[in-house]
Amino acid sequence: MSKVMVGLIGGTGLGEALSKEVQGQSRHVDTPYGAPSAEIVLGQWEGVDIAFIPRHGPGHVLSPTAVPYRANIYALKAVGVTHIIASGATGSLREEIRARDLVVVDQVIDKTTQRASTFFDEPGIAAHVEFSEPFCPHLRRILLRAANSQKVTVHDGGTYVCMEGPAFSTVAESRMHRSWGGDLIGMTCMPEAKLAREAEMCYALVALPTDYDCWRPHDPNLDKRALLKEILHNVAEATTRSVTLIRAALRGIAEGVSSDCSCRTALDAAVWTSRDRLVSEVKNRLGPIVSRLLNP
Repeated sequence: MSKVMVGLIGGTGLGEALSKEVQGQSRHVDTPYGAPSAEIVLGQWEGVDIAFIPRHGPGHVLSPTAVPYRANIYALKAVGVTHIIASGATGSLREEIRARDLVVVDQVIDKTTQRASTFFDEPGIAAHVEFSEPFCPHLRRILLRAANSQKVTVHDGGTYVCMEGPAFSTVAESRMHRSWGGDLIGMTCMPEAKLAREAEMCYALVALPTDYDCWRPHDPNLDKRALLKEILHNVAEATTRSVTLIRAALRGIAEGVSSDCSCRTALDAAVWTSRDRLVSEVKNRLGPIVSRLLNP
């Protein structure tokens, strides 16, 4: 098994928090898909080699649709990342998932429409990754084991509805998402999770619920300014809790991760193009994404 390196993708709140926690060398990575959200910070945390990138860029300047997902995943793969722990603020679609809880997500419904969602969209290679279980089961188990030592509610599983944004849902949409079986609503999980699978990296997501979306009426005693203040407070509290959880999970990863996870060989059955038909242009463009497949 190759050396383990954990990529940390910080979303709303956690991106800024991890920028303070994670110290190391900043590296600019050129990709065929343009510049990543920021330079990648390479270092060590809890005895594990890590590579950190803030999803929305320094100072949160990128909206969910504008995040360069392909460049981010490509860059993490290029520096040697094998596993990704990502975070993201969400709305809750379930009474039992309260603001400031954490959720180790296990399913996703993709409602995005404006994002490049695959590395395999140009002629020269046809690939179809298996995606029935979009989040790495081994990495999820490590996070859930780490949660046992935390004094915080961490939900095992939840379906994340990923909408395009940047506007939030209407009440009718929120009710519809609940009827679909959605547990969380957010804007950044996809295509990030799918691209990680195409790049043969284990990927897990810790969701940070901040409110009950709009299906559940807000406190009538709170005006919009007070409501926003409450949501931001929830983001800050959930962020602190998620940093603690990720720190504990990294200790679990340092003790050993599975060497036979199917995420790490996802392209074996996915690439339908004959290997002898893969032209140099494809190999050069996809570089680290297909390197294991071409150099077993």
